[in-house]
Amino acid sequence: MDVSGGSGQPRSGDDEPAERHPGPAAPAPGSPRPGPAPDDGHRPETSDAPAGPDPDADTAVAAEAGTDAQAGTDAEADAEADGERGRPGPAEQPRTGGRSHAALETDAAHDSHPDRALAHSGTRLGPPPRRPREPGGGLLMGRPFGVPVYVAPSWFLVAALITWVFGGQLDRVLPELGAARYLVSLFFAVAFYASVLVHELAHTVAALRFGLPVRRIQLQFFGGVSEIEKEAETPGREFVLAFVGPLLSLILAGVFYLALQPVEPASVPGVLLAGLMISNLIVAAFNLLPGLPLDGGRMLRAVVWKISGRAMTGTVAAAWVGRALAVSVLIGLPLLTQSGALGTTAEDSVGMDTVTDALLAAILAAIIWTGAGNSLRMARLREHLPELRARTLTRRAVPVETDTSLSEALRRANAAGARALVVVDGHGSPLSLVRESAIVGVPEHRRPWVFASELAQDLTDGMRVSAELAGEDLLDVLRATPATEYLVVEETGEIYGVLSAADVERAFVKAMARPPATSS
Repeated sequence: MDVSGGSGQPRSGDDEPAERHPGPAAPAPGSPRPGPAPDDGHRPETSDAPAGPDPDADTAVAAEAGTDAQAGTDAEADAEADGERGRPGPAEQPRTGGRSHAALETDAAHDSHPDRALAHSGTRLGPPPRRPREPGGGLLMGRPFGVPVYVAPSWFLVAALITWVFGGQLDRVLPELGAARYLVSLFFAVAFYASVLVHELAHTVAALRFGLPVRRIQLQFFGGVSEIEKEAETPGREFVLAFVGPLLSLILAGVFYLALQPVEPASVPGVLLAGLMISNLIVAAFNLLPGLPLDGGRMLRAVVWKISGRAMTGTVAAAWVGRALAVSVLIGLPLLTQSGALGTTAEDSVGMDTVTDALLAAILAAIIWTGAGNSLRMARLREHLPELRARTLTRRAVPVETDTSLSEALRRANAAGARALVVVDGHGSPLSLVRESAIVGVPEHRRPWVFASELAQDLTDGMRVSAELAGEDLLDVLRATPATEYLVVEETGEIYGVLSAADVERAFVKAMARPPATSS
């Protein structure tokens, strides 16, 4: 990773100081704000202000932002808004986190460097950034144990299919029901997915018991999924976490079997109970197959993890078994149907039934194959997470007072080789972070008349990040308070620098591009 640690130094290639034409020194504390020179030919307070960044002063800044189409749009929008309202005032500043201003004036004297190019996240001067929305994925049904449960749109298609197929079977077993058989079939479809929900709740309860956050439960095409945000810490917990789902499905099958005993088999309750018993047995057996992303694959992963001592080794083994399983389902299921091994005859195995079986096998194989690939990618993600360290990704920052002009603040940053500005009070305590998008929108000729603090975002508690954070802990902190830059502080409270969310993302992409470590 092309970063350097130390004292919050910027990454190599970013910290060559370059002399720009420094603006006037900051006005003395307590002195009135300087006004525009009477004969400079510029009138910033009128609509004659340029609609974009000054082509000389912000060439490199625009070049960096130009690597991201959204960033360029933001810079133009900021400049246009700035030209419309004249000099920005504190009341006009958004209450949102701004982009990390990595380029500042130092980068304006450099050629654009691919490792410094900022991926702007779309922050504008006007509207606040969007807060992270609650995970969606369909119709919200409830929040058992505080975890949202969603029904995906694909579920309604499957429910309709189950209603139609089961209704045809009821017509042969209970022909006297007539059209009412479809109501019974719909009830069966809902009850079946209620059983699937119980299966997923077993995973959820186990995860919460182990202190693992669960993002949501989603009922979807061919079952459901519990989205657990963290990995189990030990192979034993991983095994238990995977096994409880099929175990609950087996228990439900046993409950339906016991309830079926006193009931007449050739009745609506008897048919429903028998169908639910068989379907839960199928769910349990299918999930116990030893390949990711199925529960059996996670159990296999836990066993290999325990033997090898490496979670990644277990993931690779279980994922490749899952892919082999997908191929087996794709080829084997139609063959079993045609051979009569599943209770069909040769006459039943032709025509539309053959096409339906082949389509079902293809869908199941695709789900398993895709899930196995996703499991491999997620394992690589977690393997590289420790490489993300706040200390090594932090940019050097220069503290400036609230009454420091923007041109003077940029001059100080250039002289120090810094890539960020932190506004402090008279005692040196940080107050806010100057936003890069706002700097880009201020033409060079106006910078002596604009205070740096007017372009800053006030700091909140969530925007203060410890320099010791790394890996998943760092990402958890950034997710808890979405912003585009954060103040990094030492344990003593001393300012260490500024962390850009774009730098974290870029470092993560570079880490993910490298091949995983070999198994030992």
